[in-house]
Amino acid sequence: MSRIVLDSVTKQFPDGTTAVQSLDLHVDDGELLVLVGPSGCGKTTALRMIAGLEEVTAGAIYIDDRPVTDVEPRHRDIAMVFQSYALYPHLSVYDNMAFSLKYRKVGKAEIRQRVAEAARILELEPYLERKPRQLSGGQRQRVAMGRAIVRQPQAFLMDEPLSNLDAKLRVQMRAEIAQLQRSLGTTTIYVTHDQTEAMTLGTRVAVIHGGVLQQVATPQELYGRPANLFVAGFIGSPAMNLVNARLERDEQSAGLTVAFGTHRLPVPAPVAAGHPVLGEYLGREIVLGIRPENMQDAELAHGADAEAIIKLPVKLREELGSEVQIHGAIGTAAHVSGDEAEDVRSLATMVARMNPKTVIREGEVARVLVDTEALHFFDRESGKSLRS
Repeated sequence: MSRIVLDSVTKQFPDGTTAVQSLDLHVDDGELLVLVGPSGCGKTTALRMIAGLEEVTAGAIYIDDRPVTDVEPRHRDIAMVFQSYALYPHLSVYDNMAFSLKYRKVGKAEIRQRVAEAARILELEPYLERKPRQLSGGQRQRVAMGRAIVRQPQAFLMDEPLSNLDAKLRVQMRAEIAQLQRSLGTTTIYVTHDQTEAMTLGTRVAVIHGGVLQQVATPQELYGRPANLFVAGFIGSPAMNLVNARLERDEQSAGLTVAFGTHRLPVPAPVAAGHPVLGEYLGREIVLGIRPENMQDAELAHGADAEAIIKLPVKLREELGSEVQIHGAIGTAAHVSGDEAEDVRSLATMVARMNPKTVIREGEVARVLVDTEALHFFDRESGKSLRS
């Protein structure tokens, strides 16, 4: 078993800065858990505390139910892969991978066997005699991972290992890391600021902001049921549209509606049932969330519900090949004239991911169909989701 547990772990630096606040985290045996968040949120500090490279101010860390809070790094049986590769430039690929084993006085035959196996897994066999300077960035990263693999540790800790690679190579290496982790079955904690990387790699993803854990869940749950405004805005690309809105009662249907700017959308009965606390917010200000992919060109939708269509003055059209992104202003700029007309560019904006067949152009008023079954609602003060 290689289970890692963080129990109310806190890190406060001498200047009073709290990098991590009361972090509770359970990583199961064989799991790949991703810590994700913006730069400076505390994710790398948390990783370094697990590795023993950073002292814990409060709380405790356990590996296989063994307290390791005060255990030296070399006795924690954890291998770390860094962003910078940290390879010895004067050593060959073989010697770089074998270095830690030689330091531990492992037998030569076993070293050869372990390095050969790691090189086979990582497809490094043709490069074992080369020096790091003769390798590409992706190959260097494989060597760094091979150096960790040969140790056969209880867990891998990876600190933004793909940040130095170009976009195409990052995608390739991301897939390779996922396959490698599944084949080895080694417990892995992976740190990144890239939410796409987090969502595609992690069995579960832990979102951190300001040193505080926001939510831990599967990628699909993070996307579909964000716990709060930060998670909703951080997970997803483009980000979820978040606008101030007001919950009201429709006089004709007696159902709920949500109003923002000059727009009004019905809240379907199943959605209201899934958010039972919405009734307490009737007549109050909330935050409405709409994912860009839940908005489409109404002209391309057959049998569209007229009540679910909003009109947005188009500020920008972005061609992305497989889709078109429409940036629409939330306001009435297209419907007022003369000196009272506002500059459309200064208004709040919603982004819609649309079918590339759309003919909507900049400067037009787009008729946008919203999937009201996929609306999100948040408390304006606390930021918490209003889903039960």
